[in-house]
Amino acid sequence: MTVIGITGPSGAGKGAISRILNEKYGFPVLDADEIYHSLVSAPSDCLSEIEKEFGNAVIQKNGSLDRRALSNLVFGEVNKEKLNLLNKITHKHVVAEIDSSLSALENKVKACVIDAPLLIEADLCSKCDLTLSVIAPKEIRAQRISQRDGIDMDSALKRINSQKEDEFYINNTDVSISNDGDLPLLTAKVEIIMRERGMI
Repeated sequence: MTVIGITGPSGAGKGAISRILNEKYGFPVLDADEIYHSLVSAPSDCLSEIEKEFGNAVIQKNGSLDRRALSNLVFGEVNKEKLNLLNKITHKHVVAEIDSSLSALENKVKACVIDAPLLIEADLCSKCDLTLSVIAPKEIRAQRISQRDGIDMDSALKRINSQKEDEFYINNTDVSISNDGDLPLLTAKVEIIMRERGMI
Protein backbone atom coordinates (compact mmCIF):
# COMPACT_ATOMS: atom_id res chain seq x y z
CA MET A 1 0.00 0.00 0.00
CA THR A 2 1.34 3.41 -0.99
CA VAL A 3 0.76 6.16 1.56
CA ILE A 4 0.32 9.68 0.15
CA GLY A 5 0.71 12.57 2.57
CA ILE A 6 -0.92 15.92 1.87
CA THR A 7 -0.10 19.08 3.77
CA GLY A 8 -0.06 22.85 3.44
CA PRO A 9 -1.29 25.95 5.21
CA SER A 10 -4.91 26.44 6.21
CA GLY A 11 -7.21 27.28 3.31
CA ALA A 12 -4.75 26.23 0.60
CA GLY A 13 -6.80 23.27 -0.62
CA LYS A 14 -5.69 20.08 1.13
CA GLY A 15 -9.30 18.93 1.31
CA ALA A 16 -9.84 19.53 -2.40
CA ILE A 17 -6.88 17.33 -3.33
CA SER A 18 -7.96 14.65 -0.87
CA ARG A 19 -11.44 14.60 -2.42
CA ILE A 20 -9.94 14.26 -5.91
CA LEU A 21 -7.82 11.31 -4.81
CA ASN A 22 -10.77 9.72 -3.06
CA GLU A 23 -13.53 10.34 -5.59
CA LYS A 24 -11.53 9.89 -8.79
CA TYR A 25 -9.13 7.11 -7.75
CA GLY A 26 -10.85 5.53 -4.74
CA PHE A 27 -8.02 6.14 -2.29
CA PRO A 28 -9.33 6.27 1.31
CA VAL A 29 -8.47 9.45 3.21
CA LEU A 30 -7.30 9.69 6.81
CA ASP A 31 -8.14 13.29 7.68
CA ALA A 32 -6.07 14.43 10.69
CA ASP A 33 -8.46 17.34 11.36
CA GLU A 34 -11.47 15.00 11.44
CA ILE A 35 -9.61 12.62 13.74
CA TYR A 36 -8.71 15.53 16.03
CA HIS A 37 -12.31 16.76 16.09
CA SER A 38 -13.57 13.28 16.98
CA LEU A 39 -11.05 13.11 19.83
CA VAL A 40 -12.20 16.43 21.32
CA SER A 41 -15.96 16.10 20.77
CA ALA A 42 -16.36 13.62 23.62
CA PRO A 43 -14.45 12.70 26.77
CA SER A 44 -11.00 11.39 25.83
CA ASP A 45 -7.42 11.38 27.05
CA CYS A 46 -6.63 14.08 24.49
CA LEU A 47 -9.41 16.37 25.73
CA SER A 48 -8.40 15.83 29.34
CA GLU A 49 -4.84 16.92 28.58
CA ILE A 50 -6.09 20.04 26.78
CA GLU A 51 -8.32 20.96 29.73
CA LYS A 52 -5.45 20.43 32.16
CA GLU A 53 -3.19 22.83 30.25
CA PHE A 54 -5.68 25.47 29.07
CA GLY A 55 -8.35 25.36 31.78
CA ASN A 56 -12.06 24.57 31.83
CA ALA A 57 -12.84 27.78 29.91
CA VAL A 58 -12.11 25.82 26.71
CA ILE A 59 -14.61 23.09 27.60
CA GLN A 60 -18.30 23.47 26.74
CA LYS A 61 -21.14 22.50 29.08
CA ASN A 62 -21.70 19.28 27.13
CA GLY A 63 -18.08 18.25 27.80
CA SER A 64 -16.76 18.84 24.29
CA LEU A 65 -14.04 21.29 23.28
CA ASP A 66 -14.97 24.94 22.76
CA ARG A 67 -12.91 25.32 19.60
CA ARG A 68 -13.49 29.06 19.28
CA ALA A 69 -12.34 29.72 22.85
CA LEU A 70 -9.24 27.61 22.31
CA SER A 71 -8.50 29.32 18.97
CA ASN A 72 -8.58 32.71 20.68
CA LEU A 73 -5.93 31.46 23.08
CA VAL A 74 -3.51 29.85 20.64
CA PHE A 75 -3.64 31.81 17.37
CA GLY A 76 -1.72 35.03 16.89
CA GLU A 77 1.89 36.13 16.88
CA VAL A 78 2.14 36.42 20.67
CA ASN A 79 0.61 33.00 21.31
CA LYS A 80 3.08 30.73 19.51
CA GLU A 81 4.15 28.96 22.71
CA LYS A 82 0.54 28.08 23.48
CA LEU A 83 0.01 26.81 19.93
CA ASN A 84 3.14 24.68 20.19
CA LEU A 85 1.88 23.26 23.48
CA LEU A 86 -1.50 22.40 21.94
CA ASN A 87 0.18 20.71 19.00
CA LYS A 88 2.44 18.71 21.32
CA ILE A 89 -0.65 17.40 23.15
CA THR A 90 -2.71 16.57 20.09
CA HIS A 91 -0.02 15.13 17.80
CA LYS A 92 0.54 11.93 19.75
CA HIS A 93 -3.18 11.13 19.94
CA VAL A 94 -3.86 11.85 16.27
CA VAL A 95 -0.77 9.90 15.16
CA ALA A 96 -1.86 6.89 17.24
CA GLU A 97 -5.27 6.90 15.49
CA ILE A 98 -3.62 7.19 12.06
CA ASP A 99 -1.27 4.30 12.86
CA SER A 100 -4.26 2.16 13.78
CA SER A 101 -6.08 3.06 10.55
CA LEU A 102 -3.01 2.39 8.40
CA SER A 103 -2.67 -1.06 9.94
CA ALA A 104 -6.33 -1.80 9.21
CA LEU A 105 -5.96 -0.72 5.55
CA GLU A 106 -2.71 -2.59 4.84
CA ASN A 107 -3.05 -5.07 1.94
CA LYS A 108 -6.65 -3.95 1.35
CA VAL A 109 -6.14 -0.90 -0.87
CA LYS A 110 -3.58 0.22 -3.47
CA ALA A 111 -3.05 3.58 -1.78
CA CYS A 112 -4.38 5.76 0.98
CA VAL A 113 -4.07 9.43 1.84
CA ILE A 114 -3.06 11.17 5.06
CA ASP A 115 -4.46 14.72 4.97
CA ALA A 116 -2.67 16.61 7.74
CA PRO A 117 -1.87 20.31 8.16
CA LEU A 118 0.99 19.30 10.49
CA LEU A 119 2.19 16.32 8.45
CA ILE A 120 5.79 17.54 8.69
CA GLU A 121 5.78 18.75 12.28
CA ALA A 122 4.15 15.55 13.58
CA ASP A 123 6.65 13.44 11.58
CA LEU A 124 3.84 11.78 9.67
CA CYS A 125 6.06 12.18 6.60
CA SER A 126 8.00 9.17 7.83
CA LYS A 127 4.90 7.05 7.22
CA CYS A 128 4.45 8.34 3.63
CA ASP A 129 5.83 7.11 0.33
CA LEU A 130 4.92 10.40 -1.39
CA THR A 131 4.32 13.83 0.16
CA LEU A 132 2.41 16.65 -1.54
CA SER A 133 2.05 20.21 -0.36
CA VAL A 134 -0.57 22.63 -1.64
CA ILE A 135 -0.14 26.39 -1.47
CA ALA A 136 -2.31 29.36 -2.41
CA PRO A 137 -2.21 33.18 -2.12
CA LYS A 138 -2.97 34.43 1.40
CA GLU A 139 -5.95 36.51 0.24
CA ILE A 140 -7.62 33.47 -1.33
CA ARG A 141 -6.85 31.37 1.73
CA ALA A 142 -8.35 33.99 4.06
CA GLN A 143 -11.57 34.07 2.02
CA ARG A 144 -11.83 30.27 2.09
CA ILE A 145 -11.20 30.09 5.84
CA SER A 146 -13.71 32.87 6.54
CA GLN A 147 -16.43 31.12 4.52
CA ARG A 148 -15.59 27.63 5.76
CA ASP A 149 -15.35 28.40 9.47
CA GLY A 150 -17.80 31.31 9.70
CA ILE A 151 -15.23 33.78 10.99
CA ASP A 152 -14.35 37.31 9.89
CA MET A 153 -11.40 38.08 7.62
CA ASP A 154 -9.30 39.51 10.48
CA SER A 155 -9.64 36.25 12.42
CA ALA A 156 -8.81 34.26 9.27
CA LEU A 157 -5.68 36.35 8.65
CA LYS A 158 -4.69 35.96 12.31
CA ARG A 159 -4.83 32.21 11.84
CA ILE A 160 -2.83 32.41 8.62
CA ASN A 161 -0.13 34.55 10.21
CA SER A 162 0.30 31.91 12.94
CA GLN A 163 1.36 29.38 10.31
CA LYS A 164 4.57 28.74 8.44
CA GLU A 165 5.38 30.35 5.11
CA ASP A 166 4.94 28.53 1.78
CA GLU A 167 8.68 27.82 1.50
CA PHE A 168 8.50 25.54 4.53
CA TYR A 169 5.99 23.26 2.79
CA ILE A 170 7.72 23.44 -0.59
CA ASN A 171 11.11 22.55 0.89
CA ASN A 172 9.84 19.67 3.02
CA THR A 173 7.64 17.74 0.59
CA ASP A 174 8.28 15.77 -2.59
CA VAL A 175 5.91 17.78 -4.77
CA SER A 176 4.21 21.17 -4.37
CA ILE A 177 0.98 22.20 -6.08
CA SER A 178 -0.29 25.77 -6.48
CA ASN A 179 -4.07 26.09 -6.12
CA ASP A 180 -5.78 29.30 -7.23
CA GLY A 181 -9.27 27.80 -6.97
CA ASP A 182 -9.60 26.39 -10.51
CA LEU A 183 -10.85 22.86 -9.71
CA PRO A 184 -10.44 21.37 -13.23
CA LEU A 185 -6.85 22.66 -13.31
CA LEU A 186 -6.17 21.28 -9.83
CA THR A 187 -7.62 17.91 -10.86
CA ALA A 188 -5.36 17.87 -13.94
CA LYS A 189 -2.28 18.67 -11.82
CA VAL A 190 -3.10 15.81 -9.44
CA GLU A 191 -3.59 13.41 -12.36
CA ILE A 192 -0.20 14.32 -13.83
CA ILE A 193 1.50 13.59 -10.50
CA MET A 194 -0.32 10.29 -10.08
CA ARG A 195 0.65 9.21 -13.60
CA GLU A 196 4.28 10.26 -13.11
CA ARG A 197 4.42 8.21 -9.91
CA GLY A 198 2.77 5.15 -11.49
CA MET A 199 -0.25 5.39 -9.20
CA ILE A 200 -2.81 5.22 -12.01
